[in-house]
Amino acid sequence: MTQRLEGRTALVTGSTSNIGRAIVVAFAREGAHVVVSGRDEARGAEVVGQIRADGGKADFVRADLDGSPAASRALAAGASALLGGHVDVLVNNAGIYPPSTTPTTDEETFDRVFGVNVKAPFFLTQALVPAMIGAGGGVVVNLGSWITRLGVPSGAVYSTSKGAMETLTRAWASEFGPQGIRVNAISPGVIASAGWDDTTRGMADVMMRGTPAGRSGQPDAIAAAAVYLASDDAEFVHGIVLDVDGGRTGVAVVAV
Repeated sequence: MTQRLEGRTALVTGSTSNIGRAIVVAFAREGAHVVVSGRDEARGAEVVGQIRADGGKADFVRADLDGSPAASRALAAGASALLGGHVDVLVNNAGIYPPSTTPTTDEETFDRVFGVNVKAPFFLTQALVPAMIGAGGGVVVNLGSWITRLGVPSGAVYSTSKGAMETLTRAWASEFGPQGIRVNAISPGVIASAGWDDTTRGMADVMMRGTPAGRSGQPDAIAAAAVYLASDDAEFVHGIVLDVDGGRTGVAVVAV
């Protein structure tokens, strides 16, 4: 097995389930000492236990990333303390997607989505990047979404928040790249979740109908992309948004 992240330290937000969990498990398998973070301590302990049982290095830090600078700084401090003083790789994965349309979105929901999806990763990155620079380099990987560039009739606030993260990716690549920090993003497509019911699964299949993949993706596909962007294989990659969406946004969709 390759060890592309051997000797690295990594923090993955929202890593107690689904995409975040797949990323943190993949990082550990590649040799990284990882910090699992999320609100649910029981699920966090389960993920840490899985990684350690596989021979990896993992710890858990509880975090409720509500968008306040204090919450982001607390996670940065907790993770850094467990990882020997600084984080080599930060994955800004945590996000929320409350179902709503524009007419039904109230101010509280709007602020909560932008707090979790934009403010929290902004202030977490602000807290961690200086130590990365001081250590001689680091990597930030953000999570965007396919619906930032292909409009859908619901989730306007969520898609806008993820569009902000893709824009921050390019801005941070310009700001921090000359100081040794690589910043890139992944734009997942329709990715299966263990919690889907039959109705949700059917809707996902409809959204992927006619695409090259012809089906929903699995969290492991996003994890593989994150490993690539975090590793030296991507040392010449700066400021990109890597679409991992089965061709949903880049290829003409033909309903069949």
